[in-house]
Amino acid sequence: MNDGVLACGVVAHVPTLSRAEITPEYQNTLVEGERRLGKQLRALKPDLWVVISTHWVSTFNWFTTLHESHRGICVAEEAPDLIPGIPYEYKGDPEFAAALLKEWTGRGIPCQENKTAHYSWDYGTYVPLSHLDPDSEIPVVSIPVVLMANLEECLDAGSAIVKIAQQQKKRVVVLASSAFSHALVRGREHWPRDDRLKLDQSVIEQLTRGDIDQVIDGFQDYSKRSVVEMGGRAIATMLGAASSMKQQLPDCSGITFGDYAQSSGSGNVNILLASSQVLDQLK
Repeated sequence: MNDGVLACGVVAHVPTLSRAEITPEYQNTLVEGERRLGKQLRALKPDLWVVISTHWVSTFNWFTTLHESHRGICVAEEAPDLIPGIPYEYKGDPEFAAALLKEWTGRGIPCQENKTAHYSWDYGTYVPLSHLDPDSEIPVVSIPVVLMANLEECLDAGSAIVKIAQQQKKRVVVLASSAFSHALVRGREHWPRDDRLKLDQSVIEQLTRGDIDQVIDGFQDYSKRSVVEMGGRAIATMLGAASSMKQQLPDCSGITFGDYAQSSGSGNVNILLASSQVLDQLK
């Protein structure tokens, strides 16, 4: 199997997934899916998780984490009742992060390094990794969503991840931690509105078929109509990586892990895009 980006995907980070005692039964499919996905991905021996989180929000600049290790307490600022403080510790990869910053700079993408010792993970980074890699086996580099970035910039930023993975001959998994439709309402049991649910299902079906460029072509309209989380920026960054990955591995398609599930009007699913060789090992 070649070095470079092994797979790209979207994973759920609903805060109620953080602890079994607060996870509704209808969201267990997301937890079980992430655990199964993580177990099968770890068997492929990746060198790095790159996580693009909708809950690390930057206004102007792109960042990467240049920490040798990630150690801290994760608190959900918007919901401290659900995630009041969960410790975590994962390895980092400052070499990869620094190279990615250099590549972004060369592409004219505004970026800065994050190496402050006082930085703590958001729950969009922590929650999926707690299930994908519960024993902290694989290093992590995290990336925010950037409010000033348009679709083209997000796609370009994601494409750069693939280039650095190839240059460094590292086996990388790129994950957008994001909901699809995200027009929130009070009441965790509520589904997205019917028209948004259908839009989500259509895009998920396209990704499953491997129609990545088709999704990109319609993504601006889709993200507005379905009210995708953070304007779709995290998913768009992942799609930039996935499109570049598919140029190297044209037989890419997708597979879901667990069912599509609701949370306060949002639509959530775990989906992975990879070559047929990788997906055959994950089924």
